Amino acid sequence: MAIKEKVIKKQHSIKMPVLNMEGISKTFSGVKVLNNVRMELYPGEVHALMGENGAGKSTFMKILAGIHSPDHDGGTIYLKGQPISWKDPVDARNKGISVIHQELNLSPNLTISENILMGSTFPRNRLGMVKWDEVHERAQKVLDSMGSNLSPRQLVSTLSVAQQQMVEIARALSFKAEVLIMDEPTASLTDKEISKLFQIIADLKKQGVAIVYISHRMDEIFKISNRYTVLRDGEWIRSGPIEETNPDHLVKLMVGRDLKDLFNRTKVSEAPPSYGATPVLELKNVSDNTIVKDVSFKIYPGEIVGLAGLVGAGRTELVRALFGVSTLKSGEIYVDGKLVNIKSPINAMANGIAHVPESRKEQGLFLSMSVKENLLMAELKRHSKSGIVNWKQVNASADQFIQELNIKIASPEQQVSNLSGGNQQKVVIAKWLSISPKVLLLDEPTRGVDIGAKTEIHKIVSKLADEGLAVLMISSELPEVLGVSDRILVMSEGKLTGELSRDEATQEKIMHLATRGE
Repeated sequence: MAIKEKVIKKQHSIKMPVLNMEGISKTFSGVKVLNNVRMELYPGEVHALMGENGAGKSTFMKILAGIHSPDHDGGTIYLKGQPISWKDPVDARNKGISVIHQELNLSPNLTISENILMGSTFPRNRLGMVKWDEVHERAQKVLDSMGSNLSPRQLVSTLSVAQQQMVEIARALSFKAEVLIMDEPTASLTDKEISKLFQIIADLKKQGVAIVYISHRMDEIFKISNRYTVLRDGEWIRSGPIEETNPDHLVKLMVGRDLKDLFNRTKVSEAPPSYGATPVLELKNVSDNTIVKDVSFKIYPGEIVGLAGLVGAGRTELVRALFGVSTLKSGEIYVDGKLVNIKSPINAMANGIAHVPESRKEQGLFLSMSVKENLLMAELKRHSKSGIVNWKQVNASADQFIQELNIKIASPEQQVSNLSGGNQQKVVIAKWLSISPKVLLLDEPTRGVDIGAKTEIHKIVSKLADEGLAVLMISSELPEVLGVSDRILVMSEGKLTGELSRDEATQEKIMHLATRGE
């Protein structure tokens, strides 16, 4: 037995695992996506599950949550030492397994209370009518335990993405779980909300809850985790105490190779912002009907301009207005020095502006369609005549983008919903590259993708800029903004509060500008 495994067993010799997964294997359509994977969970620990997108993490957790079953003779799950299987997710939840999904899974037309308590028995009076005051009171207790100031009577449709994420967490906590799976729970949260979540996690640990924590943010992993398990290509690679590893070691385990200069743009644009060049995109005193106020800036050919700020600063609202998704209240937009009138995405596309949205699944992809159909959706007219699609041209064009962006697929006919997050994001980017844009608006382009896929996306964006494309990129990860951008613009409360060159920019300076309005 390896020394490291002896240490782990010694650490937990006085504790019985609350859950063991041993020899778990899973096959889809003849392809083995998990092969002999294992993990132990102990009461009161945070166990980081690490791996690239496509490594098998989601399938592994779906088996734990009762969404999938392992292959016949494909391993065993032990709950408190007893072999167990569940019929469905409800059965798993009733046995103490609760999940906070990465993709929001709420009912927008219902209240926060109804979403939190969905699946539980609502209190009723003698006439069978729901006692709504009691429902709201129960939901309020869960929200109070999280330190949330949300009203349980609010409709979910009125909430921001970050607030919806807190409701998702509250719903999971409403069931007295012994095992809690958190899949990228902080992806849409502010630093303040993340701190609250970590306090909640600390309280749950004290109560003996075992937490599986999936995140691509290394600082979080090392801040709250006790142990880790790494998967790669559907196989178990290593488990161990978190103090016996480091970020570089984990990355090497995850990708099978060293990744250096993770967020470092190798060729920085030499576009001269003040030397007489015509900007590809220029905004003059742009305001929208919500939060954006009097924003002005220029982007030149071959530049990657980072747009930083806290959640709610107005970054997403700004790029949506630029793409014609929302309406401008005032101001002017110029493309190649010419005033343009953008009232819809069609206007934006006609003027050479492309937009990769914040939520690829909700706003960027047709999940029930194939990879090639998604790739060519934006330029379908070019491959059609009299309403008839030339599929030979479509296939050739799709193959070209798949090769150029290194999109890993079984076939162009594969349903895009079955791809990993990183490959889905590449499909969204390729879709917009198909219209040969002048300006590419990227809103959180690497959110929810693994380290290897992030590096590939950064290389793609950098290559596009080197070829003359003007890029405006929103990212909430400051190392990414610092590493990829030629210049950095910072927003706070809808206003542009500063601009930093690549050489002068630091995390501290960005945060100072991002909090200037507060």
